[in-house]
Parts: sequence; C-alpha cells; structure tokens
Amino acid sequence: MDQYLSLKEEMVSICQRSFQEKLFAGTSGNLSVFVRQDEVMLCTPTSVRYETMTAGDIVAMRLCGDIIEGAYRPTSEWKMHAAIYENMPHVNAVFHTHSPYATSFAVVHQSIPYILIEMAPFLGGDIPCASFAPPGSRELGLSAVEALSPGRNGCLLANHGVLAIGDTLSQAWIRAEYVEDAAKIYHMSLQVGNPVILK
Repeated sequence: MDQYLSLKEEMVSICQRSFQEKLFAGTSGNLSVFVRQDEVMLCTPTSVRYETMTAGDIVAMRLCGDIIEGAYRPTSEWKMHAAIYENMPHVNAVFHTHSPYATSFAVVHQSIPYILIEMAPFLGGDIPCASFAPPGSRELGLSAVEALSPGRNGCLLANHGVLAIGDTLSQAWIRAEYVEDAAKIYHMSLQVGNPVILK
C-alpha cells in the first residue's frame, strides 16, 4: 500500500477545490508537500488537468530531481519548490497559484501593503513582490526565499503569480487564499480612494 496515499488524496482534493475557487486555471499553478523525515517531495504533475487528477498522478521525488514514483513528469516548477525546502527548514508545504488579482500586482511588480487585519496572523503583514527569475528555475525559488525571509508567509512572483508556504498543506492553502483576498480588496480600494496602510 502507498504510504503517502492519504497525503496524495489531500493534495488532489485541495487542487480541485482551488480550481473551483479560481486560484488555479487550466493546468497552471502547482503545489507540493515535503515529508522531511523521508526526504521525499510530493508534487503535482505537469500538464494534468485538475478535474481529472487522481492520487496516482502525484509525483514522489527527491529534492535533487530523482523520481521515486509517478507516471508523469513533475511540475515544471519543482526546482522552485526544492529551493524553498532546502533554505526554509520550517516549511513543509508550498502552494503556487496564478490567482488573477494577486498576479495583476505581480505583473506590475507592486507589493501589496498591510491593509487588512487578517494579513498579520495569516501572512505576517504585507505581501512583498519577489524579484523576477525565469520560470522553472532554482533561482525563482531563491528569489521567493529572499522575499519571504522577513517572516512572511506569502509573496508575489514578478510577472508570474503567487507563492504561499506553510507547515502543512492546509496552512499553505489558506494563506494562498488570503493573498488573493487581500489583492482583490486592495485593487477595489484603489478604485474608491486612498487605502489606509496599517502599521
């Protein structure tokens, strides 16, 4: 029996719910979990639609890129995920989305300031924008690490999307949801007037 089956099933369930929430679109976005005691990274496969994804499609691999199990290739962003696990020992789950409101700020390289009280407990404050790095590269992960290192739990990836981290997958997921929520409200508040930044 697959020792990671329940974790894989949770990953697929969250993927499909995130697709319904429009955090994902098409096959964009990806997520992973790092089982540190086994040094195994479970990640979503590349180019598999979320509506049809099953637990058997989840790829088990080492951070170096060696595949342990999986019929598909891992997400093209696996190096980004691996770089985060290697450099942030408190992180065991990474959630990467292309959610539209947050990504619109990433496209203009604009961080989202601390405007909502919920941003402090869930995200650590404001949402910084990491410097641009090519998709699929280790450098992208290192750029995110730098943006996240001052105690932040979510950041924007310049011209790309969103990255949220957590100790568990459910924690990373809710943080990704709060990034998009904050981005949507900030976008709307800019149409109304001058948003007041919290200290």
